[in-house]
Amino acid sequence: MRITHQYHLRPTSQQIASFQMWLELCRRQYNYRLAERFNWWEQNRCDVNRCSIISCSIAPLKDKPDYYSQKRDLINCKALFPEYKELPSNTLQDVVARVEKTFHRWLKGDSNGKKSGRPRFKGKGRYRSLSFPNPIKPEHIQGKFIQLPKIGKVKMILHRPIPDGFKIKTATITHKADGWYISLSLEDVTVPSLKTDATPTSDNTVGIDMGLKSFLVTSDDQEVEIPQHYRKAEKKLKRLQRQLSRKIKGSNRRKKAIKRVARVHLKVANQRKDFHYKTALWLLSLGYKFIAYEDLNIKGLAKSRLAKSILDAAWGQFLGIVTLKAANAGGAGLPQNPRKSTIECSDCGAEVPKTLADRWHNCQCGASYDRDHNAARNIKYRAVGHPVLQSSVNVRRVAGSR
Repeated sequence: MRITHQYHLRPTSQQIASFQMWLELCRRQYNYRLAERFNWWEQNRCDVNRCSIISCSIAPLKDKPDYYSQKRDLINCKALFPEYKELPSNTLQDVVARVEKTFHRWLKGDSNGKKSGRPRFKGKGRYRSLSFPNPIKPEHIQGKFIQLPKIGKVKMILHRPIPDGFKIKTATITHKADGWYISLSLEDVTVPSLKTDATPTSDNTVGIDMGLKSFLVTSDDQEVEIPQHYRKAEKKLKRLQRQLSRKIKGSNRRKKAIKRVARVHLKVANQRKDFHYKTALWLLSLGYKFIAYEDLNIKGLAKSRLAKSILDAAWGQFLGIVTLKAANAGGAGLPQNPRKSTIECSDCGAEVPKTLADRWHNCQCGASYDRDHNAARNIKYRAVGHPVLQSSVNVRRVAGSR
């Protein structure tokens, strides 16, 4: 089992200067290694798949730079630029691993075959994290300090202890708008991966309908109000961004104004994530193990006129947290097809056409529900099966066999 704990660092001014210099060196190394990949790709790609029998002027292909060749070349880099000797070797090798990962996902895709966009070079200040892949031993954490390679002891706010039995595998230092953080990846090999043998039933499954009028409505007709953190911070952001636009580019006052804007954005992101975690834990506290939800095309919806509200709600982040927490509780997240979940009656299955202005569902069978409540019930029944419709189908099958 593997988990990650994040702690706030309180480095000294000298340690901050070292971190900033390391980030800049890693940024340059990242751009250089990425440029090597692009040069190889541009020189060796060609639409012509045949050559002349008499003569061929095609130059021989150059060796493809990969993770191992670029990692071996780090020795030459340290010989030419001695400042790279101050960085831990594993931290520098992690930069090459990041280039390998982003370039491979662009050309071939991830394990699911989904490709990413063309990698971009990192501008100044855009490289924000340093990784220490070597395991940090428990004795390196002494009270409020953590021992890091080539940097010494750094003060850390240990707001929660490291669980017993877990070993620290990797450490990552991240620079955010409000300071420096360290993320410790913890692993306990004695704890097996959580795999549930339970099956979703009407008793241990709840359906949720995501929306903008309310954040979600459950199949039990419980509603969670949408907080709209970004909407509430827009007035303050508008004032700060107006002040930023008046500052001279390159001045110290402009840098301070940029930090003020970044802190507000970071606060909004932290508030949103905290709300998502609390909502996910509240769903599981109701006694449900399986969470059925609509498998929405969130990227497509974010290109509509409601883009700001949809991105402020961050449905994708919430559904990822819900799926993770449900798996830790022995259940799972169950994505369902959202097609006609609003217009179908959750009692009889008949279709009741509605417009966006129609907020109530009334069916000829006598069912009367809120629009979102009806959709949440449909999502649940698509995951576990509709009790009334299934029983009627079984009766018809028995009658037909006779």
